[in-house]
Amino acid sequence: MIDKALVEKLVADKLSSDMFVVDIDVSKTNSIHIFVDGFDGITIDQCIAISRHVEHSLNRDEEDFELEVSSPGLTENFKVVQQYKKYTGEKIEVLNSAGEKFEGLLKKSDEQGIILETTKRERVEGHKKKQLVKKDHNINYKDIKSAKAVISFK
Repeated sequence: MIDKALVEKLVADKLSSDMFVVDIDVSKTNSIHIFVDGFDGITIDQCIAISRHVEHSLNRDEEDFELEVSSPGLTENFKVVQQYKKYTGEKIEVLNSAGEKFEGLLKKSDEQGIILETTKRERVEGHKKKQLVKKDHNINYKDIKSAKAVISFK
């Protein structure tokens, strides 16, 4: 079986400063899946460069393998802190460990957690109609069950 640590090192060799590894999976059958992203996105050419580097560094005569390098899909859950940083200022959806779902603007992310601004209509004393009320939620990463970007076609 191909060593995952070796694959991680090979991928790290080809990453520029604005790119990051989201996930690397090496199965028992030597199927290698590498997910990389960048703060400005990632191009096909960057994926090809990583793929070629990994492929040429491993010996197919010793162990045959299948290799796939891509960016995580827009509908995939966030796995690393850098993804939260990338989507700062964007709408995301968060499911916390208590089962509560929040959708809002990711205002800030740091090493401990995020600040998510939600907006909803509520009755406010002194007003006949419901008013838009904004609320900030401080959520630690350990309390996040899943989070992903909200896709909007507006």
